[in-house]
Amino acid sequence: MNQAVLILIKPDGLKKSLTGNILTRLSETKLEIVAAKIARVSQELAQEHYRHLKDKPFFAELTKYLRGELHNRRKVMALVYWGEDAIAKCRHIAGATNPEEADPTSIRGSYGRITTKGVYENVIHVSSNEEEAEREIKLWFHPDEIIVDLYATKETVTEKKKARAWDLKKGAESIK
Repeated sequence: MNQAVLILIKPDGLKKSLTGNILTRLSETKLEIVAAKIARVSQELAQEHYRHLKDKPFFAELTKYLRGELHNRRKVMALVYWGEDAIAKCRHIAGATNPEEADPTSIRGSYGRITTKGVYENVIHVSSNEEEAEREIKLWFHPDEIIVDLYATKETVTEKKKARAWDLKKGAESIK
């Protein structure tokens, strides 16, 4: 059965230049990448992503970690992988959430660590099940950012939506 799964390469993975290593390992799944982007993580996004852990004593530290505050790298790489048994395949390669319990050949076993405050710096997030994958994908991506139709959508028209646009009157000289 085809599934979608959200993968986040977390700020520590980006700071340690592990993106290529992680993507190479994930390519072993033979799944298709159907969405990818670099994203700044707002406080609201971090809190919503980890809402199931909001009552844990490490919640504040965990949201700081995802926001990049602990590594001075305020971004993550967000990807959606799609294909046969995507969640199980990606979770297997990622390894156990706790880096000390992860198989040493897994991504987390190879590159993760536990901070002195008990935060699992495990370089990667992988959705745990189909329900969470859908919730997380909808949180991180808009439908038009994904090249396959994963979930039902509707057309909306918004007026007065403020957005930045490229200034076509200013060329390359603006970056000099």
